[in-house]
Amino acid sequence: MYRLLRYGVALSVALISLTASANLQDQLDALEPGALFELPSEPLSPFVIRVPGVSVSCAQGTVIDGAGQGNTVEILAEGVSFSGCEVRNWGQDLNELDAGVFVAREARGAVVENNRLQGPAFGVWLDATPDVTVKGNVIRGELSLRSQDRGNGIHLFNTTGALIEGNDVSQTRDGIYIETANNNEIRKNVMTDLRYGIHYMYSMRNLLEGNVTRGTRTGYALMQSKYLTVVNNRSENDENYGILMNFITNSTLTGNVVTGVSQGQTGGVMISGGEGKAVFIYNSLYNTFEGNLFANSNIGIHLTAGSEQNEVFDNAFVNNERQVKYVATRTQSWAKDGRGNFWSDYLGWDRNQDGLGDVAYEPNDNVDRLLWKYPEARVLMFSPAVDTLRWVQEAFPVVKSAGVSDPHPLMRIPEHLQSERR
Repeated sequence: MYRLLRYGVALSVALISLTASANLQDQLDALEPGALFELPSEPLSPFVIRVPGVSVSCAQGTVIDGAGQGNTVEILAEGVSFSGCEVRNWGQDLNELDAGVFVAREARGAVVENNRLQGPAFGVWLDATPDVTVKGNVIRGELSLRSQDRGNGIHLFNTTGALIEGNDVSQTRDGIYIETANNNEIRKNVMTDLRYGIHYMYSMRNLLEGNVTRGTRTGYALMQSKYLTVVNNRSENDENYGILMNFITNSTLTGNVVTGVSQGQTGGVMISGGEGKAVFIYNSLYNTFEGNLFANSNIGIHLTAGSEQNEVFDNAFVNNERQVKYVATRTQSWAKDGRGNFWSDYLGWDRNQDGLGDVAYEPNDNVDRLLWKYPEARVLMFSPAVDTLRWVQEAFPVVKSAGVSDPHPLMRIPEHLQSERR
């Protein structure tokens, strides 16, 4: 006998095991609320969980096969737990929201934990389900399909109060997709070989903490959202963008590490203008970047389209081919309370030994902007004409264009990032 506490009520329940001859769906529908139910070690067909508060688990070797149609497991009741199962081969119709595990909006407080899922469309679909937990699952897509034809590993639609933690997602379209979903926690997930590791759209007040992306075409795509807290995440050797921000406002990015972002390719051909950007910020304002490491990428940070009034301080820009790419009409000062950022290519000095450079760091000049606007002019990069242009703008600062200036550059990388430096 087991003793459970659900919704404040103590329940004494026995573990029920299904026999091979029993009808699975009938057995599930006949359960009492709070029952523990173990599926047998044999191939099983799709089923629906309709009884509130039940815990459904699998014996070793249980495989639930969707036969390529619709949802394989549907959870339609409150407080259900589904764990320890292998789910395969659900449908591939993205318009019909085919999923390995479909959690309906009636299933408040559902838990989907420690399962292994592999199939073509969505791994776990949360359909406006409040207070749901998706934890410790391994989710794989269908490699025979093009990336854009696969579903997302975990998809939150209009979901609030969710905890998405410790999942391993690979070879789906996006790892975790958050759509019009507020007040959720996305923590300690590992995402590899995807289009986007984590993809936010039209969402507010979400926590994104301690996640890792590797080998994705974009690590973290943050779009049309606000009040995000993005802390202690990693992007390792992603293509195109480590963190992409499109119309993000009033958000905080702290303690993130983005390294080795490289230029993307299509069919083995480099994408024109597609340099690997540790951070790309488009039309995003009133955000704070503090204590992050952006390293070993084609471009450390690229700002454009009115991305102004952001606070950028105590970050480290290390060994990027170009530290900053910024073309706009206003000069931005990247420092706060007398502290700027660490720049690995800073050539200034610190005569009073206060840990701050005595001259400002200015990463871009008019020649850089000319080459961004007219890439074909790169053939003149080391010509006397370019040398003359650089001399003129130094000798006559009145011709200097607006750009980024760090008035208090750090002479040493911030202590908490020392171990991350490559």
